[in-house]
Amino acid sequence: MIWDTWKKGFDAWENATAKYTEHWMKSPLVLGPTGALLGGAMKAKAAYDKAASQWVGSLGMATKRDQERALHTLNQLESRLLDLEERLVDATTSHKKD
Repeated sequence: MIWDTWKKGFDAWENATAKYTEHWMKSPLVLGPTGALLGGAMKAKAAYDKAASQWVGSLGMATKRDQERALHTLNQLESRLLDLEERLVDATTSHKKD
């Protein structure tokens, strides 16, 4: 009985709060500054990433982009090896059947 009363009160509070918060979050007074802040943060992150990549590259180490390229090439090679293994198995099994 107490639980049902508490649950109804909580549900009413949650609905009212959700409507108020949703309305407030759509307000230009919130969206404008928040968008500007997010844009600034993304520009700062891009500048940091570029500077870090250049610094790591200047040390002669592989950058993130270099590592991603190498990983992609390794994945392609692995895929080709698996295909060749399948062909070899197919060729040997078909040769044994003859």
